[in-house]
Amino acid sequence: MSLSLQAPLLNLPDTFGALFIAGNFAAILFGVTNVQAFVYFQTHRGSGITSLKLVIIGLWTLDALHLAMIIHSVYYYLVIDYANITIVTEIVWSFKLQALFDLVIILIVHLLYAYRIWIVSKGRSRVLPITVGIIVILELGVDIAMLWAIYRCYVLSDIAGVMWVTYTTLGTGTFIDFVIASSLCYFLATSRTGFSSTDSLLTKLMVYTINTGCLTSVCSIAGIITCAVMPQTFIFLGIEFLIAKLYINSFLALLNARHYLQTRPDTVDLSNYHVYRGIYRPELRVNVPQDENLKTSRKNVFNSKHLDEEELRPTRPALAVMSPRPIEMTIEMSSLSSV
Repeated sequence: MSLSLQAPLLNLPDTFGALFIAGNFAAILFGVTNVQAFVYFQTHRGSGITSLKLVIIGLWTLDALHLAMIIHSVYYYLVIDYANITIVTEIVWSFKLQALFDLVIILIVHLLYAYRIWIVSKGRSRVLPITVGIIVILELGVDIAMLWAIYRCYVLSDIAGVMWVTYTTLGTGTFIDFVIASSLCYFLATSRTGFSSTDSLLTKLMVYTINTGCLTSVCSIAGIITCAVMPQTFIFLGIEFLIAKLYINSFLALLNARHYLQTRPDTVDLSNYHVYRGIYRPELRVNVPQDENLKTSRKNVFNSKHLDEEELRPTRPALAVMSPRPIEMTIEMSSLSSV
């Protein structure tokens, strides 16, 4: 009887139902990550083993472990301890561990973006890249505070007492996304060369950067709003399940978009090609009339009363005849663009 009285206090659709739906969406996003990673390795299969490929493999491994922890958490609450109200409110170990993978993934992706800002700013002032790097490193302190607060919780109801950690973590992530997207767009906008193909490529990269930054920021803001409006539900926890996977997909999408935009025919950078032009020089054939013909023609000119155009032609000492062959040009291109 006691269990039946306590059961209505737990709103399953808004609590574990939200976690179940979020787990399904997390599995879908992990499938998208697999496709993105496959496309990247397929398009860069000729570049050998690079540090970026190793980082992507590491991110994929963390993403897989993160999904495994989510599935175990949902399975524990909905299957193993189904209808056991006294146990179902306890925080399982996999729930805490998925939070660790979540924060590590976000921190690595932010560091990768900061490194790209450092590369793009080559030859310019390093003040902005260093500032972005410091802000990203300071994020580590916020992550440690969140992990400490979560590992001190023993039941799910304790999470309501550490809402400030959720606000701080999601707010920090949103602020860093804004700083990174703004910095990348600034350096891309100031890299315009005046050539339509190059400027079009930079514009498209800026659009991809803004879209990927907005995607993760909107998800973080949605988590903050649901946490503030519905603190007794687990909807904000379900949104947090998806944030890390959105970060990985946004980063891989930016890498793949850059590759496909650079290889489009209408955006070919001619600086990456060597052009060899073979110029055909036509031969000049000179027809010199013989002395006898020249004397005869002069005689006919002086003796004729009517000058005819045909009789004036032999008086020219030399006739330059150009070869009727058209000028041919051979262009050989060898791409030197490195992927």
